[in-house]
Amino acid sequence: MKRRAEDFIEHLQPVQIILIGFLLAILLGTLLLMLPVSVQSGAGASFSDALFTATSAVCVTGLVVRDTASFWSPFGQAVILALIQIGGLGVITIATALMILSGRRIGLMQRGLMQTSISAPQMQGIIRCTRFILLAAFGFEGAGAAAMFPVFARDFGPWKGAWYAVFHSVSAFCNAGFDLMGEGHPYVSLTAYAADPVINAVIMALIIIGGIGFLTWADAAAHGFHLREYRMQSKAALCVSAVLIILPALYFFCGEFERTAPGERVLLSLFQSVTTRTAGFNTADLGALSETGVFIMILLMLIGGSPASTAGGMKTTTAAVLMASALSVFRKRKDASLFHRRVSEECIRSAGAILLLYLCLFSLGGIIISRTDSLPLMKCMFEAASAIGTVGLTLGITPQLSLLSRGVLVFLMYFGRVGGLTLIYAAFPERKPFYGREPEEQISVG
Repeated sequence: MKRRAEDFIEHLQPVQIILIGFLLAILLGTLLLMLPVSVQSGAGASFSDALFTATSAVCVTGLVVRDTASFWSPFGQAVILALIQIGGLGVITIATALMILSGRRIGLMQRGLMQTSISAPQMQGIIRCTRFILLAAFGFEGAGAAAMFPVFARDFGPWKGAWYAVFHSVSAFCNAGFDLMGEGHPYVSLTAYAADPVINAVIMALIIIGGIGFLTWADAAAHGFHLREYRMQSKAALCVSAVLIILPALYFFCGEFERTAPGERVLLSLFQSVTTRTAGFNTADLGALSETGVFIMILLMLIGGSPASTAGGMKTTTAAVLMASALSVFRKRKDASLFHRRVSEECIRSAGAILLLYLCLFSLGGIIISRTDSLPLMKCMFEAASAIGTVGLTLGITPQLSLLSRGVLVFLMYFGRVGGLTLIYAAFPERKPFYGREPEEQISVG
């Protein structure tokens, strides 16, 4: 039996193994959350509630149909936290870490899987890179928990405060958005800490660090502040992330939170901009935003974080490549370039395919939810964007959705976490290369 399983795995492509790994993690989480010990009442969760929560945790989304603090027991919360950590770092990274700790030999297949999982440019040094990712991740999460502990200990006592600090640090670093603030008032997220500078600063820092990508960490560790020596991918991720945080924050400051005090207004504006990097926490009532603010959030959620990070979405680098391609057309240049480096045609085609795929699925998902549950289209589009971008922000309609609409969100969350091209490559195995070219004919566009 063991030999058959090994033979089956050997015949799978790396992307197929990654997809199966995430599915198995979701299934295991679903079974654990259905246990009576996982629920406060001791009655056990329904399959649909457990499946939705497990998918949201593994796909580091944060959309919930049951409030995490008031519905799930401490055991259930611990299961959710473990699923968030697995989903944030990736099932292959966690499996590799267990193999390293057990002293098992890591072969070429496992190294290739790890390379595909974190989008590393080469297989050489992949185990060293994995160790670096794990140490850095746990280091950032530990530092975040230590920084938030005094605030939570003051509000909830030392033991509960320590648990809250650890839970929210891991959830923020993994861009998951799960919180434990709903004991008295469900689904409030971090609105009680809207004016707290410590919680705001730590959560935002963890979200940004977790969402910029593991390879950007490696560049930062190797080159420090010498940005010119960074990879083009790291430069693009940092630049696009900075623009997508600063410009929306300016809009929120000028157009959405005029009635709040200046200090709190700055924190609210920055936090709502940062959290759309696929984090899912909120410190403001999103239902009170204007339609313009909601639409801007939808766009930001669709872009998401950076490649090889704990974040989902189309990715900041996809946006950078599309912009570079558009600028090359506007300037009538043959090649698109970023930071004086040419972008390959294959990369541009992939970015265009990803954009089309995300827009189609996001739009179709929102329309299905709106028609199925007779809800306003803008709210449904917001939920669909939040799911496919693995963000977790909500306008409050998720808990009341029908089973069909929940199923749509489950698919969008899974799609957004594993990546569009990963699913396509898994569904359509590589064929023999075709070198022939069909006749060319002009077609008008624009």
